[in-house]
Amino acid sequence: MKKLTSSILVLLISCSAWAQFHTMKIPQASPKVVETQTLGITDITVEYSSPAVRGRDVWSDVIGSYSDPNLAWRAGANMNTRIKFSTDVMIEGQPLKAGSYGFHIDTKEDAPWTLMFAHHDNQWGSYYLDKDKHVALKVEVTPTTCPPSEQLDYEFINRSENALTVALEWGEKRIPFEVSVDLNKTVVDNFRYELLGINTYRWEAWNDAANWCLNHNTNLEEALEWANRSINGGYNGFAANKNVTNMTTKARLLQALNKADELKSAISELKAMNMTAYEANGLGMFLLRNNMPNDAFEVSNNALKASPDTWYLKLNRGLSYYFLGKKKSALKDLESIQTTAPEGFRGRLAEIKNEVEQGTYKIPGT
Repeated sequence: MKKLTSSILVLLISCSAWAQFHTMKIPQASPKVVETQTLGITDITVEYSSPAVRGRDVWSDVIGSYSDPNLAWRAGANMNTRIKFSTDVMIEGQPLKAGSYGFHIDTKEDAPWTLMFAHHDNQWGSYYLDKDKHVALKVEVTPTTCPPSEQLDYEFINRSENALTVALEWGEKRIPFEVSVDLNKTVVDNFRYELLGINTYRWEAWNDAANWCLNHNTNLEEALEWANRSINGGYNGFAANKNVTNMTTKARLLQALNKADELKSAISELKAMNMTAYEANGLGMFLLRNNMPNDAFEVSNNALKASPDTWYLKLNRGLSYYFLGKKKSALKDLESIQTTAPEGFRGRLAEIKNEVEQGTYKIPGT
C-alpha cells in the first residue's frame, strides 16, 4: 500500500511538472513592442502588444465589444498598454506625475473618447480596471483618420522642443493625445541633481548647464554660479579649469544680467588668454554684437598674428574696423578674403562689402 501511495505521489508530481509553463520564446499573434521617445530630457516609453487587422473591421468587430460603459479597452492586446514618463508631464494640458501607468480607453460610437492613465500598470486587459479607484488621470480626445496601419502601433508625431503627440494607430483610425513638459523646470531640476554626482568634477558639465540656461534665458543667476564653478572648481579649487570656453560663457551671462563692471573685468581676462582661431572668432562676434568693437578688434588682430591666413578672423577684424568708423581699412580686409572665403559664403561676402560701402551693415540678430 505504501509503495502504491508513493507511486501515485510521484506520478502526480511528474504531471504537475509537465503542466507548468515553460520559458521558451514562441512567436505571438500580437507581439510585444517597446518604444521610447525623449522629449527634452523626459523619456516617454510605451509598452504594448500589437495585434494585426487581418482583414477585420477592427473598430467595429473587435473594439466594438468594448462599447459597454463599464468596460474599457487595454489600448493594445494581452496585458494593458503601459506608458512611462521619467518626469512630470502634462497630458492634454492636465498634470500627471512621473511614473508608470496602465493605459486604457473608453471607446464610444461618438466622440470624444476618454483616455485613462491608471496607477496599476500590470493588469491583464482592462477587465478589472476600477475607473474610480485605479485611474490617476482622465482626458478626452477625438479620434481622427490616418493612413492604413495593419499592425496596431504608437507613433510620436508633431514634435517640438517641449511637446509632442502620442498617437495610437490601427486600421484607419488614429487616437492622438498631446504630451508636454515644463522644459525649463525639468531640465534645470535635472541639472541640479546631476551636478551633485560624478559630473561635479567635470568643468564641461557646469559650463554646459550654464550655457543651456543662457540660451533659454532661464535661471540666469544660478547659471552664473555654475559658470564660476566650472572656472574655479569645487572644494579647495578641486577640478578648476579656467579656459576660453567657460570664461566666454561667464561673459555672456554677465552681459545678459546687465552686470557691466563684472563683464568689463571678464573681457579683460579673456583678452589676455591664449585662444584658438575658432575661439577668437566666437568671442569676437559676441563682442561685436554687444557694441564692443575696440575689444573685438583686439581679439581678432591678436589671433591673426598666430593664424594670419584665417579668413573669418579677417572678416571679424574688417567688421571691427567698420564699427570703429574706419571704412577704408574694413574694405581692405573684406577684399583680401574674396578668394579664400568658402565658395558658398562668397555671395554673402559681396553683400557685406556692399553694405559696408553704403554704411548700412548690421550684425545679424542685433
